Amino acid sequence: MDVDEEGGLFEGYELKLNSYDLGVDIELADIVQRLRFEHPEVSVVMLGSERTETFCAGANIRMLAQSDHAHKVNFCKFTNETRSAIEDATANSGQTYVAALNGPAAGGGYELALACEEILLIDDGNAAVSLPEVPLLGVLPGTGGLTRLVDKRGVRRDLADRFCTLEEGLRADKALEQGFIDRVASRSSFDTTCLTIEQELTETRDIRGIELGCITKEITEDRLVYASLGVELNRDSRSAEITILGPQEVTPGDAEAALAEGAAFWPLLITSELDDCLLELRFNEPEIGTLIFKSQGSLVSVQAYDRLMVQEPEHWFLREVRLYVARTLRRLDLTAKSIMTLVEPGSCFAGFLAEIVFAADQGYMLEGTFEEDEHPEEASLALSDLNFGSLPMVNGLSRLATRFLHEPSRLDGLRQLAGDELDAAECDNHGLITAAYDDLDWEDEIRLVMEARAGMSPDALTGMEASLRFPGPETMDSKIFARLSAWQNWIFQRPNAVGESGALPLYGTGRRPEFDPRRT
Repeated sequence: MDVDEEGGLFEGYELKLNSYDLGVDIELADIVQRLRFEHPEVSVVMLGSERTETFCAGANIRMLAQSDHAHKVNFCKFTNETRSAIEDATANSGQTYVAALNGPAAGGGYELALACEEILLIDDGNAAVSLPEVPLLGVLPGTGGLTRLVDKRGVRRDLADRFCTLEEGLRADKALEQGFIDRVASRSSFDTTCLTIEQELTETRDIRGIELGCITKEITEDRLVYASLGVELNRDSRSAEITILGPQEVTPGDAEAALAEGAAFWPLLITSELDDCLLELRFNEPEIGTLIFKSQGSLVSVQAYDRLMVQEPEHWFLREVRLYVARTLRRLDLTAKSIMTLVEPGSCFAGFLAEIVFAADQGYMLEGTFEEDEHPEEASLALSDLNFGSLPMVNGLSRLATRFLHEPSRLDGLRQLAGDELDAAECDNHGLITAAYDDLDWEDEIRLVMEARAGMSPDALTGMEASLRFPGPETMDSKIFARLSAWQNWIFQRPNAVGESGALPLYGTGRRPEFDPRRT
């Protein structure tokens, strides 16, 4: 890291000491993604600093102090998703991340290190690791630090508690002794130790990557237009209608043919566009409260791509596409907007695209056809092997397993239907949709659902949806995105953090914050 102090995404703060804002994290997310697709031969990624005085001071405090509530929360969520992508690359792509801390790592800087598989800290009498948010800023280590300390690194909770109340953190010897880091090295041996770690972990791979390029899109006042995805913004109803366009080209015959298509390989293309779309709506359209998903295209063509994605499971390119699909669907699960899916004649919700139906808070399907419709055949939906564990949610379960958490026997029956085209009555019978309506009732029923949603409290809906979407077991990720994010969201609105005498506005002024001592 060598962050340009004047390179902030907004005015009013300097990114000193390798502190970061959303712009820096966008670059980091891009790097992690490109390493996976453009450089699959890489097996070790060393995260270090070009600054001799510090590794990373974490999220820029003045940026947080001046940001509105929505930006703070969305910034923390995006940062968490990027940290999770680093861990996913280590776990599933064979790209092991190592943090080489050549100076102090504070707050989000140490949280970045915690996302790595191994942490090396220089022992120079000055460097330390710390999570000072609670004593210094009146907020939480919002990018997973608390959870990663105890769930991932196995630090004893009393030691973690004490650590998180020390502004100065721990220097090398104590940090190593208590499990906050993995190795220490003197300044004279630091580079040699980094090389040793690299040699220990490096694997030789004779594979070539692809070039991702950039996403092409057109943005107008009420539309987002991508190559295979279109978004219509209805500001009156505070909704966005997202239409996924199925593949137009012939399915590649095998994994190598898919690799030759590179970034134009349709499952990769549509996933990258959906990923970008979700982030556009999250950050730039906060008043859009409901996402309405539709699709158009050949169900058979989508099924062909689906079969290709599982027929050579060990091929690195198809593996990375599947992993990217899974990450993007998890970003959809975590959106603070209502998700609705409409399955109509001409839809192509099959296999991995059917996951959008299962991710929805409510999903509806037309029974029969519309009069004088260009699509004379009834709507159908198709399952595939990808729907049964290859694309897990943050709770570690598939969306179908989550849907039928207390009816696991249903999954066996659904597996037998993989590949079949299921009509509305069958989908309703198998619990794959919320309800099916005929063409006479369709327009009115859907309108009533959308109007009712638009008239409810956005805050209450966000809390309700987040609570209902992830039943079942907890994982480190589910704790971070459900429990930790909810608490941070609340704390960011409290006067102790952001009031006139709160810790964030007074940071760096020399004045001590005045805390309301009442606990709620």
